[in-house]
Amino acid sequence: MASILVDEQCLIPDGIASLADFRRWALSPAFPERGRIDWIGSRIEVDMSPEDIFMHGTLKTEIVRVLGTLAKDRAMHLFTGETRVSSVVGDVSAEPDVVAVFDAAFDAGHVRLVPSAAGKPDRFIELEGGPDLIVEIVSDSSVAKDTRRLPAAYHAAGVREFWLVDARGADVLFTIHRHEAAGFVATAPVDGFARSDVFNCGFAIRRSRNPHGRLIYDLLVRSGH
Repeated sequence: MASILVDEQCLIPDGIASLADFRRWALSPAFPERGRIDWIGSRIEVDMSPEDIFMHGTLKTEIVRVLGTLAKDRAMHLFTGETRVSSVVGDVSAEPDVVAVFDAAFDAGHVRLVPSAAGKPDRFIELEGGPDLIVEIVSDSSVAKDTRRLPAAYHAAGVREFWLVDARGADVLFTIHRHEAAGFVATAPVDGFARSDVFNCGFAIRRSRNPHGRLIYDLLVRSGH
């Protein structure tokens, strides 16, 4: 039987005792349309907290903007929003903030596109396996999940690279982790840029304020880093 970290605003149906049960529910019309509900190591974790606009939303938009352009030049696909990633070996089913997968990973079967129930061409509802890159942005309600439980599950799933971003403090904390046998290992920044093997370049995140005083972010890229 799965244990549940539950939010009073979300009702978990009876009978969800395995990853397979959870995935069927997550891909059904009965699954809640709002909030983030993940399966991590035989536990259902429910977070119905609203997304923080400037500590999460605009930051994610900037990451997607920059990585989306880079992905097109690398035979890679970038996913965000409510893209569900599931892995049997990782015992995880989650909706990361950002996901990237090379065409080569699809072709080799490292990641599988799960078709919709209708079976129509080019209609898919889930990624199964270990993507090349997953990005998680820490929220007040997701600290332990994003920093401990999800990284362990993503590593077991075979994710090649894991980015963790935390913009809640005075400084933006940004770490790129590469997959090694014992777990994810943080890359040491050089001149403030952390190297990504997936994108074959360095990245840094800078935060400032626009002329109206509101927070903005820049994901900087250094080629050949």
